[in-house]
Amino acid sequence: MKNLFLICLLTSISIAGQNTTTTAKQSKFETITLAGGCYWCVEAVYENLNGVKSAVSGFAGGKNANPSYEDVSTGRTGYAEVVQITYDKNTTNLDEIFKVFFSVHDPTTLNRQGADVGTQYRSAIFYKNQEQKMAAQKIINALTKAKIYDSPIVTILEPLTKFYKAEDYHQNYYANNKNQPYCQMVIQPKMEKFEKLFKDQLKKKK
Repeated sequence: MKNLFLICLLTSISIAGQNTTTTAKQSKFETITLAGGCYWCVEAVYENLNGVKSAVSGFAGGKNANPSYEDVSTGRTGYAEVVQITYDKNTTNLDEIFKVFFSVHDPTTLNRQGADVGTQYRSAIFYKNQEQKMAAQKIINALTKAKIYDSPIVTILEPLTKFYKAEDYHQNYYANNKNQPYCQMVIQPKMEKFEKLFKDQLKKKK
């Protein structure tokens, strides 16, 4: 029931200043960088959202240049596992991107998602401009006011300073490793939830 209410609420929220139309001088593509636990999970979901051109796993939020997966996994680098999403503004928009984000991960658990624990698994939105920051804050405020979750939202809004792409074997991980236990036990349930809630926004199977 809460999932249904969440979708209804988010659908009713319009982000002030958002424009999904383009002109000849404007790119129709936009990027947003999100952290919602293990990036394999986040990437798998957004790769299947209609309008998403690419979902790239990587790292953001730390200071040392060129972090590796092993470095970030220590939880001491300041980096979060993130997915940088490039989407077509003629097909989807920031509203929908955020609706998916707050539906498929738990934004109330500090520095963890399920069994994945550490600051690298924090819930965060890395904004690249004030429009993205204001849009994210607006949705968080609305969810908080509506008391959608039993606990406070701990999603952090952080400015995006630098995005580092993760190693190649992390890209398209779910699609390439569906038989792995982690994929079956952790990612598959998230995918099923996403496909149920957003069935009208899924990419058509080729």
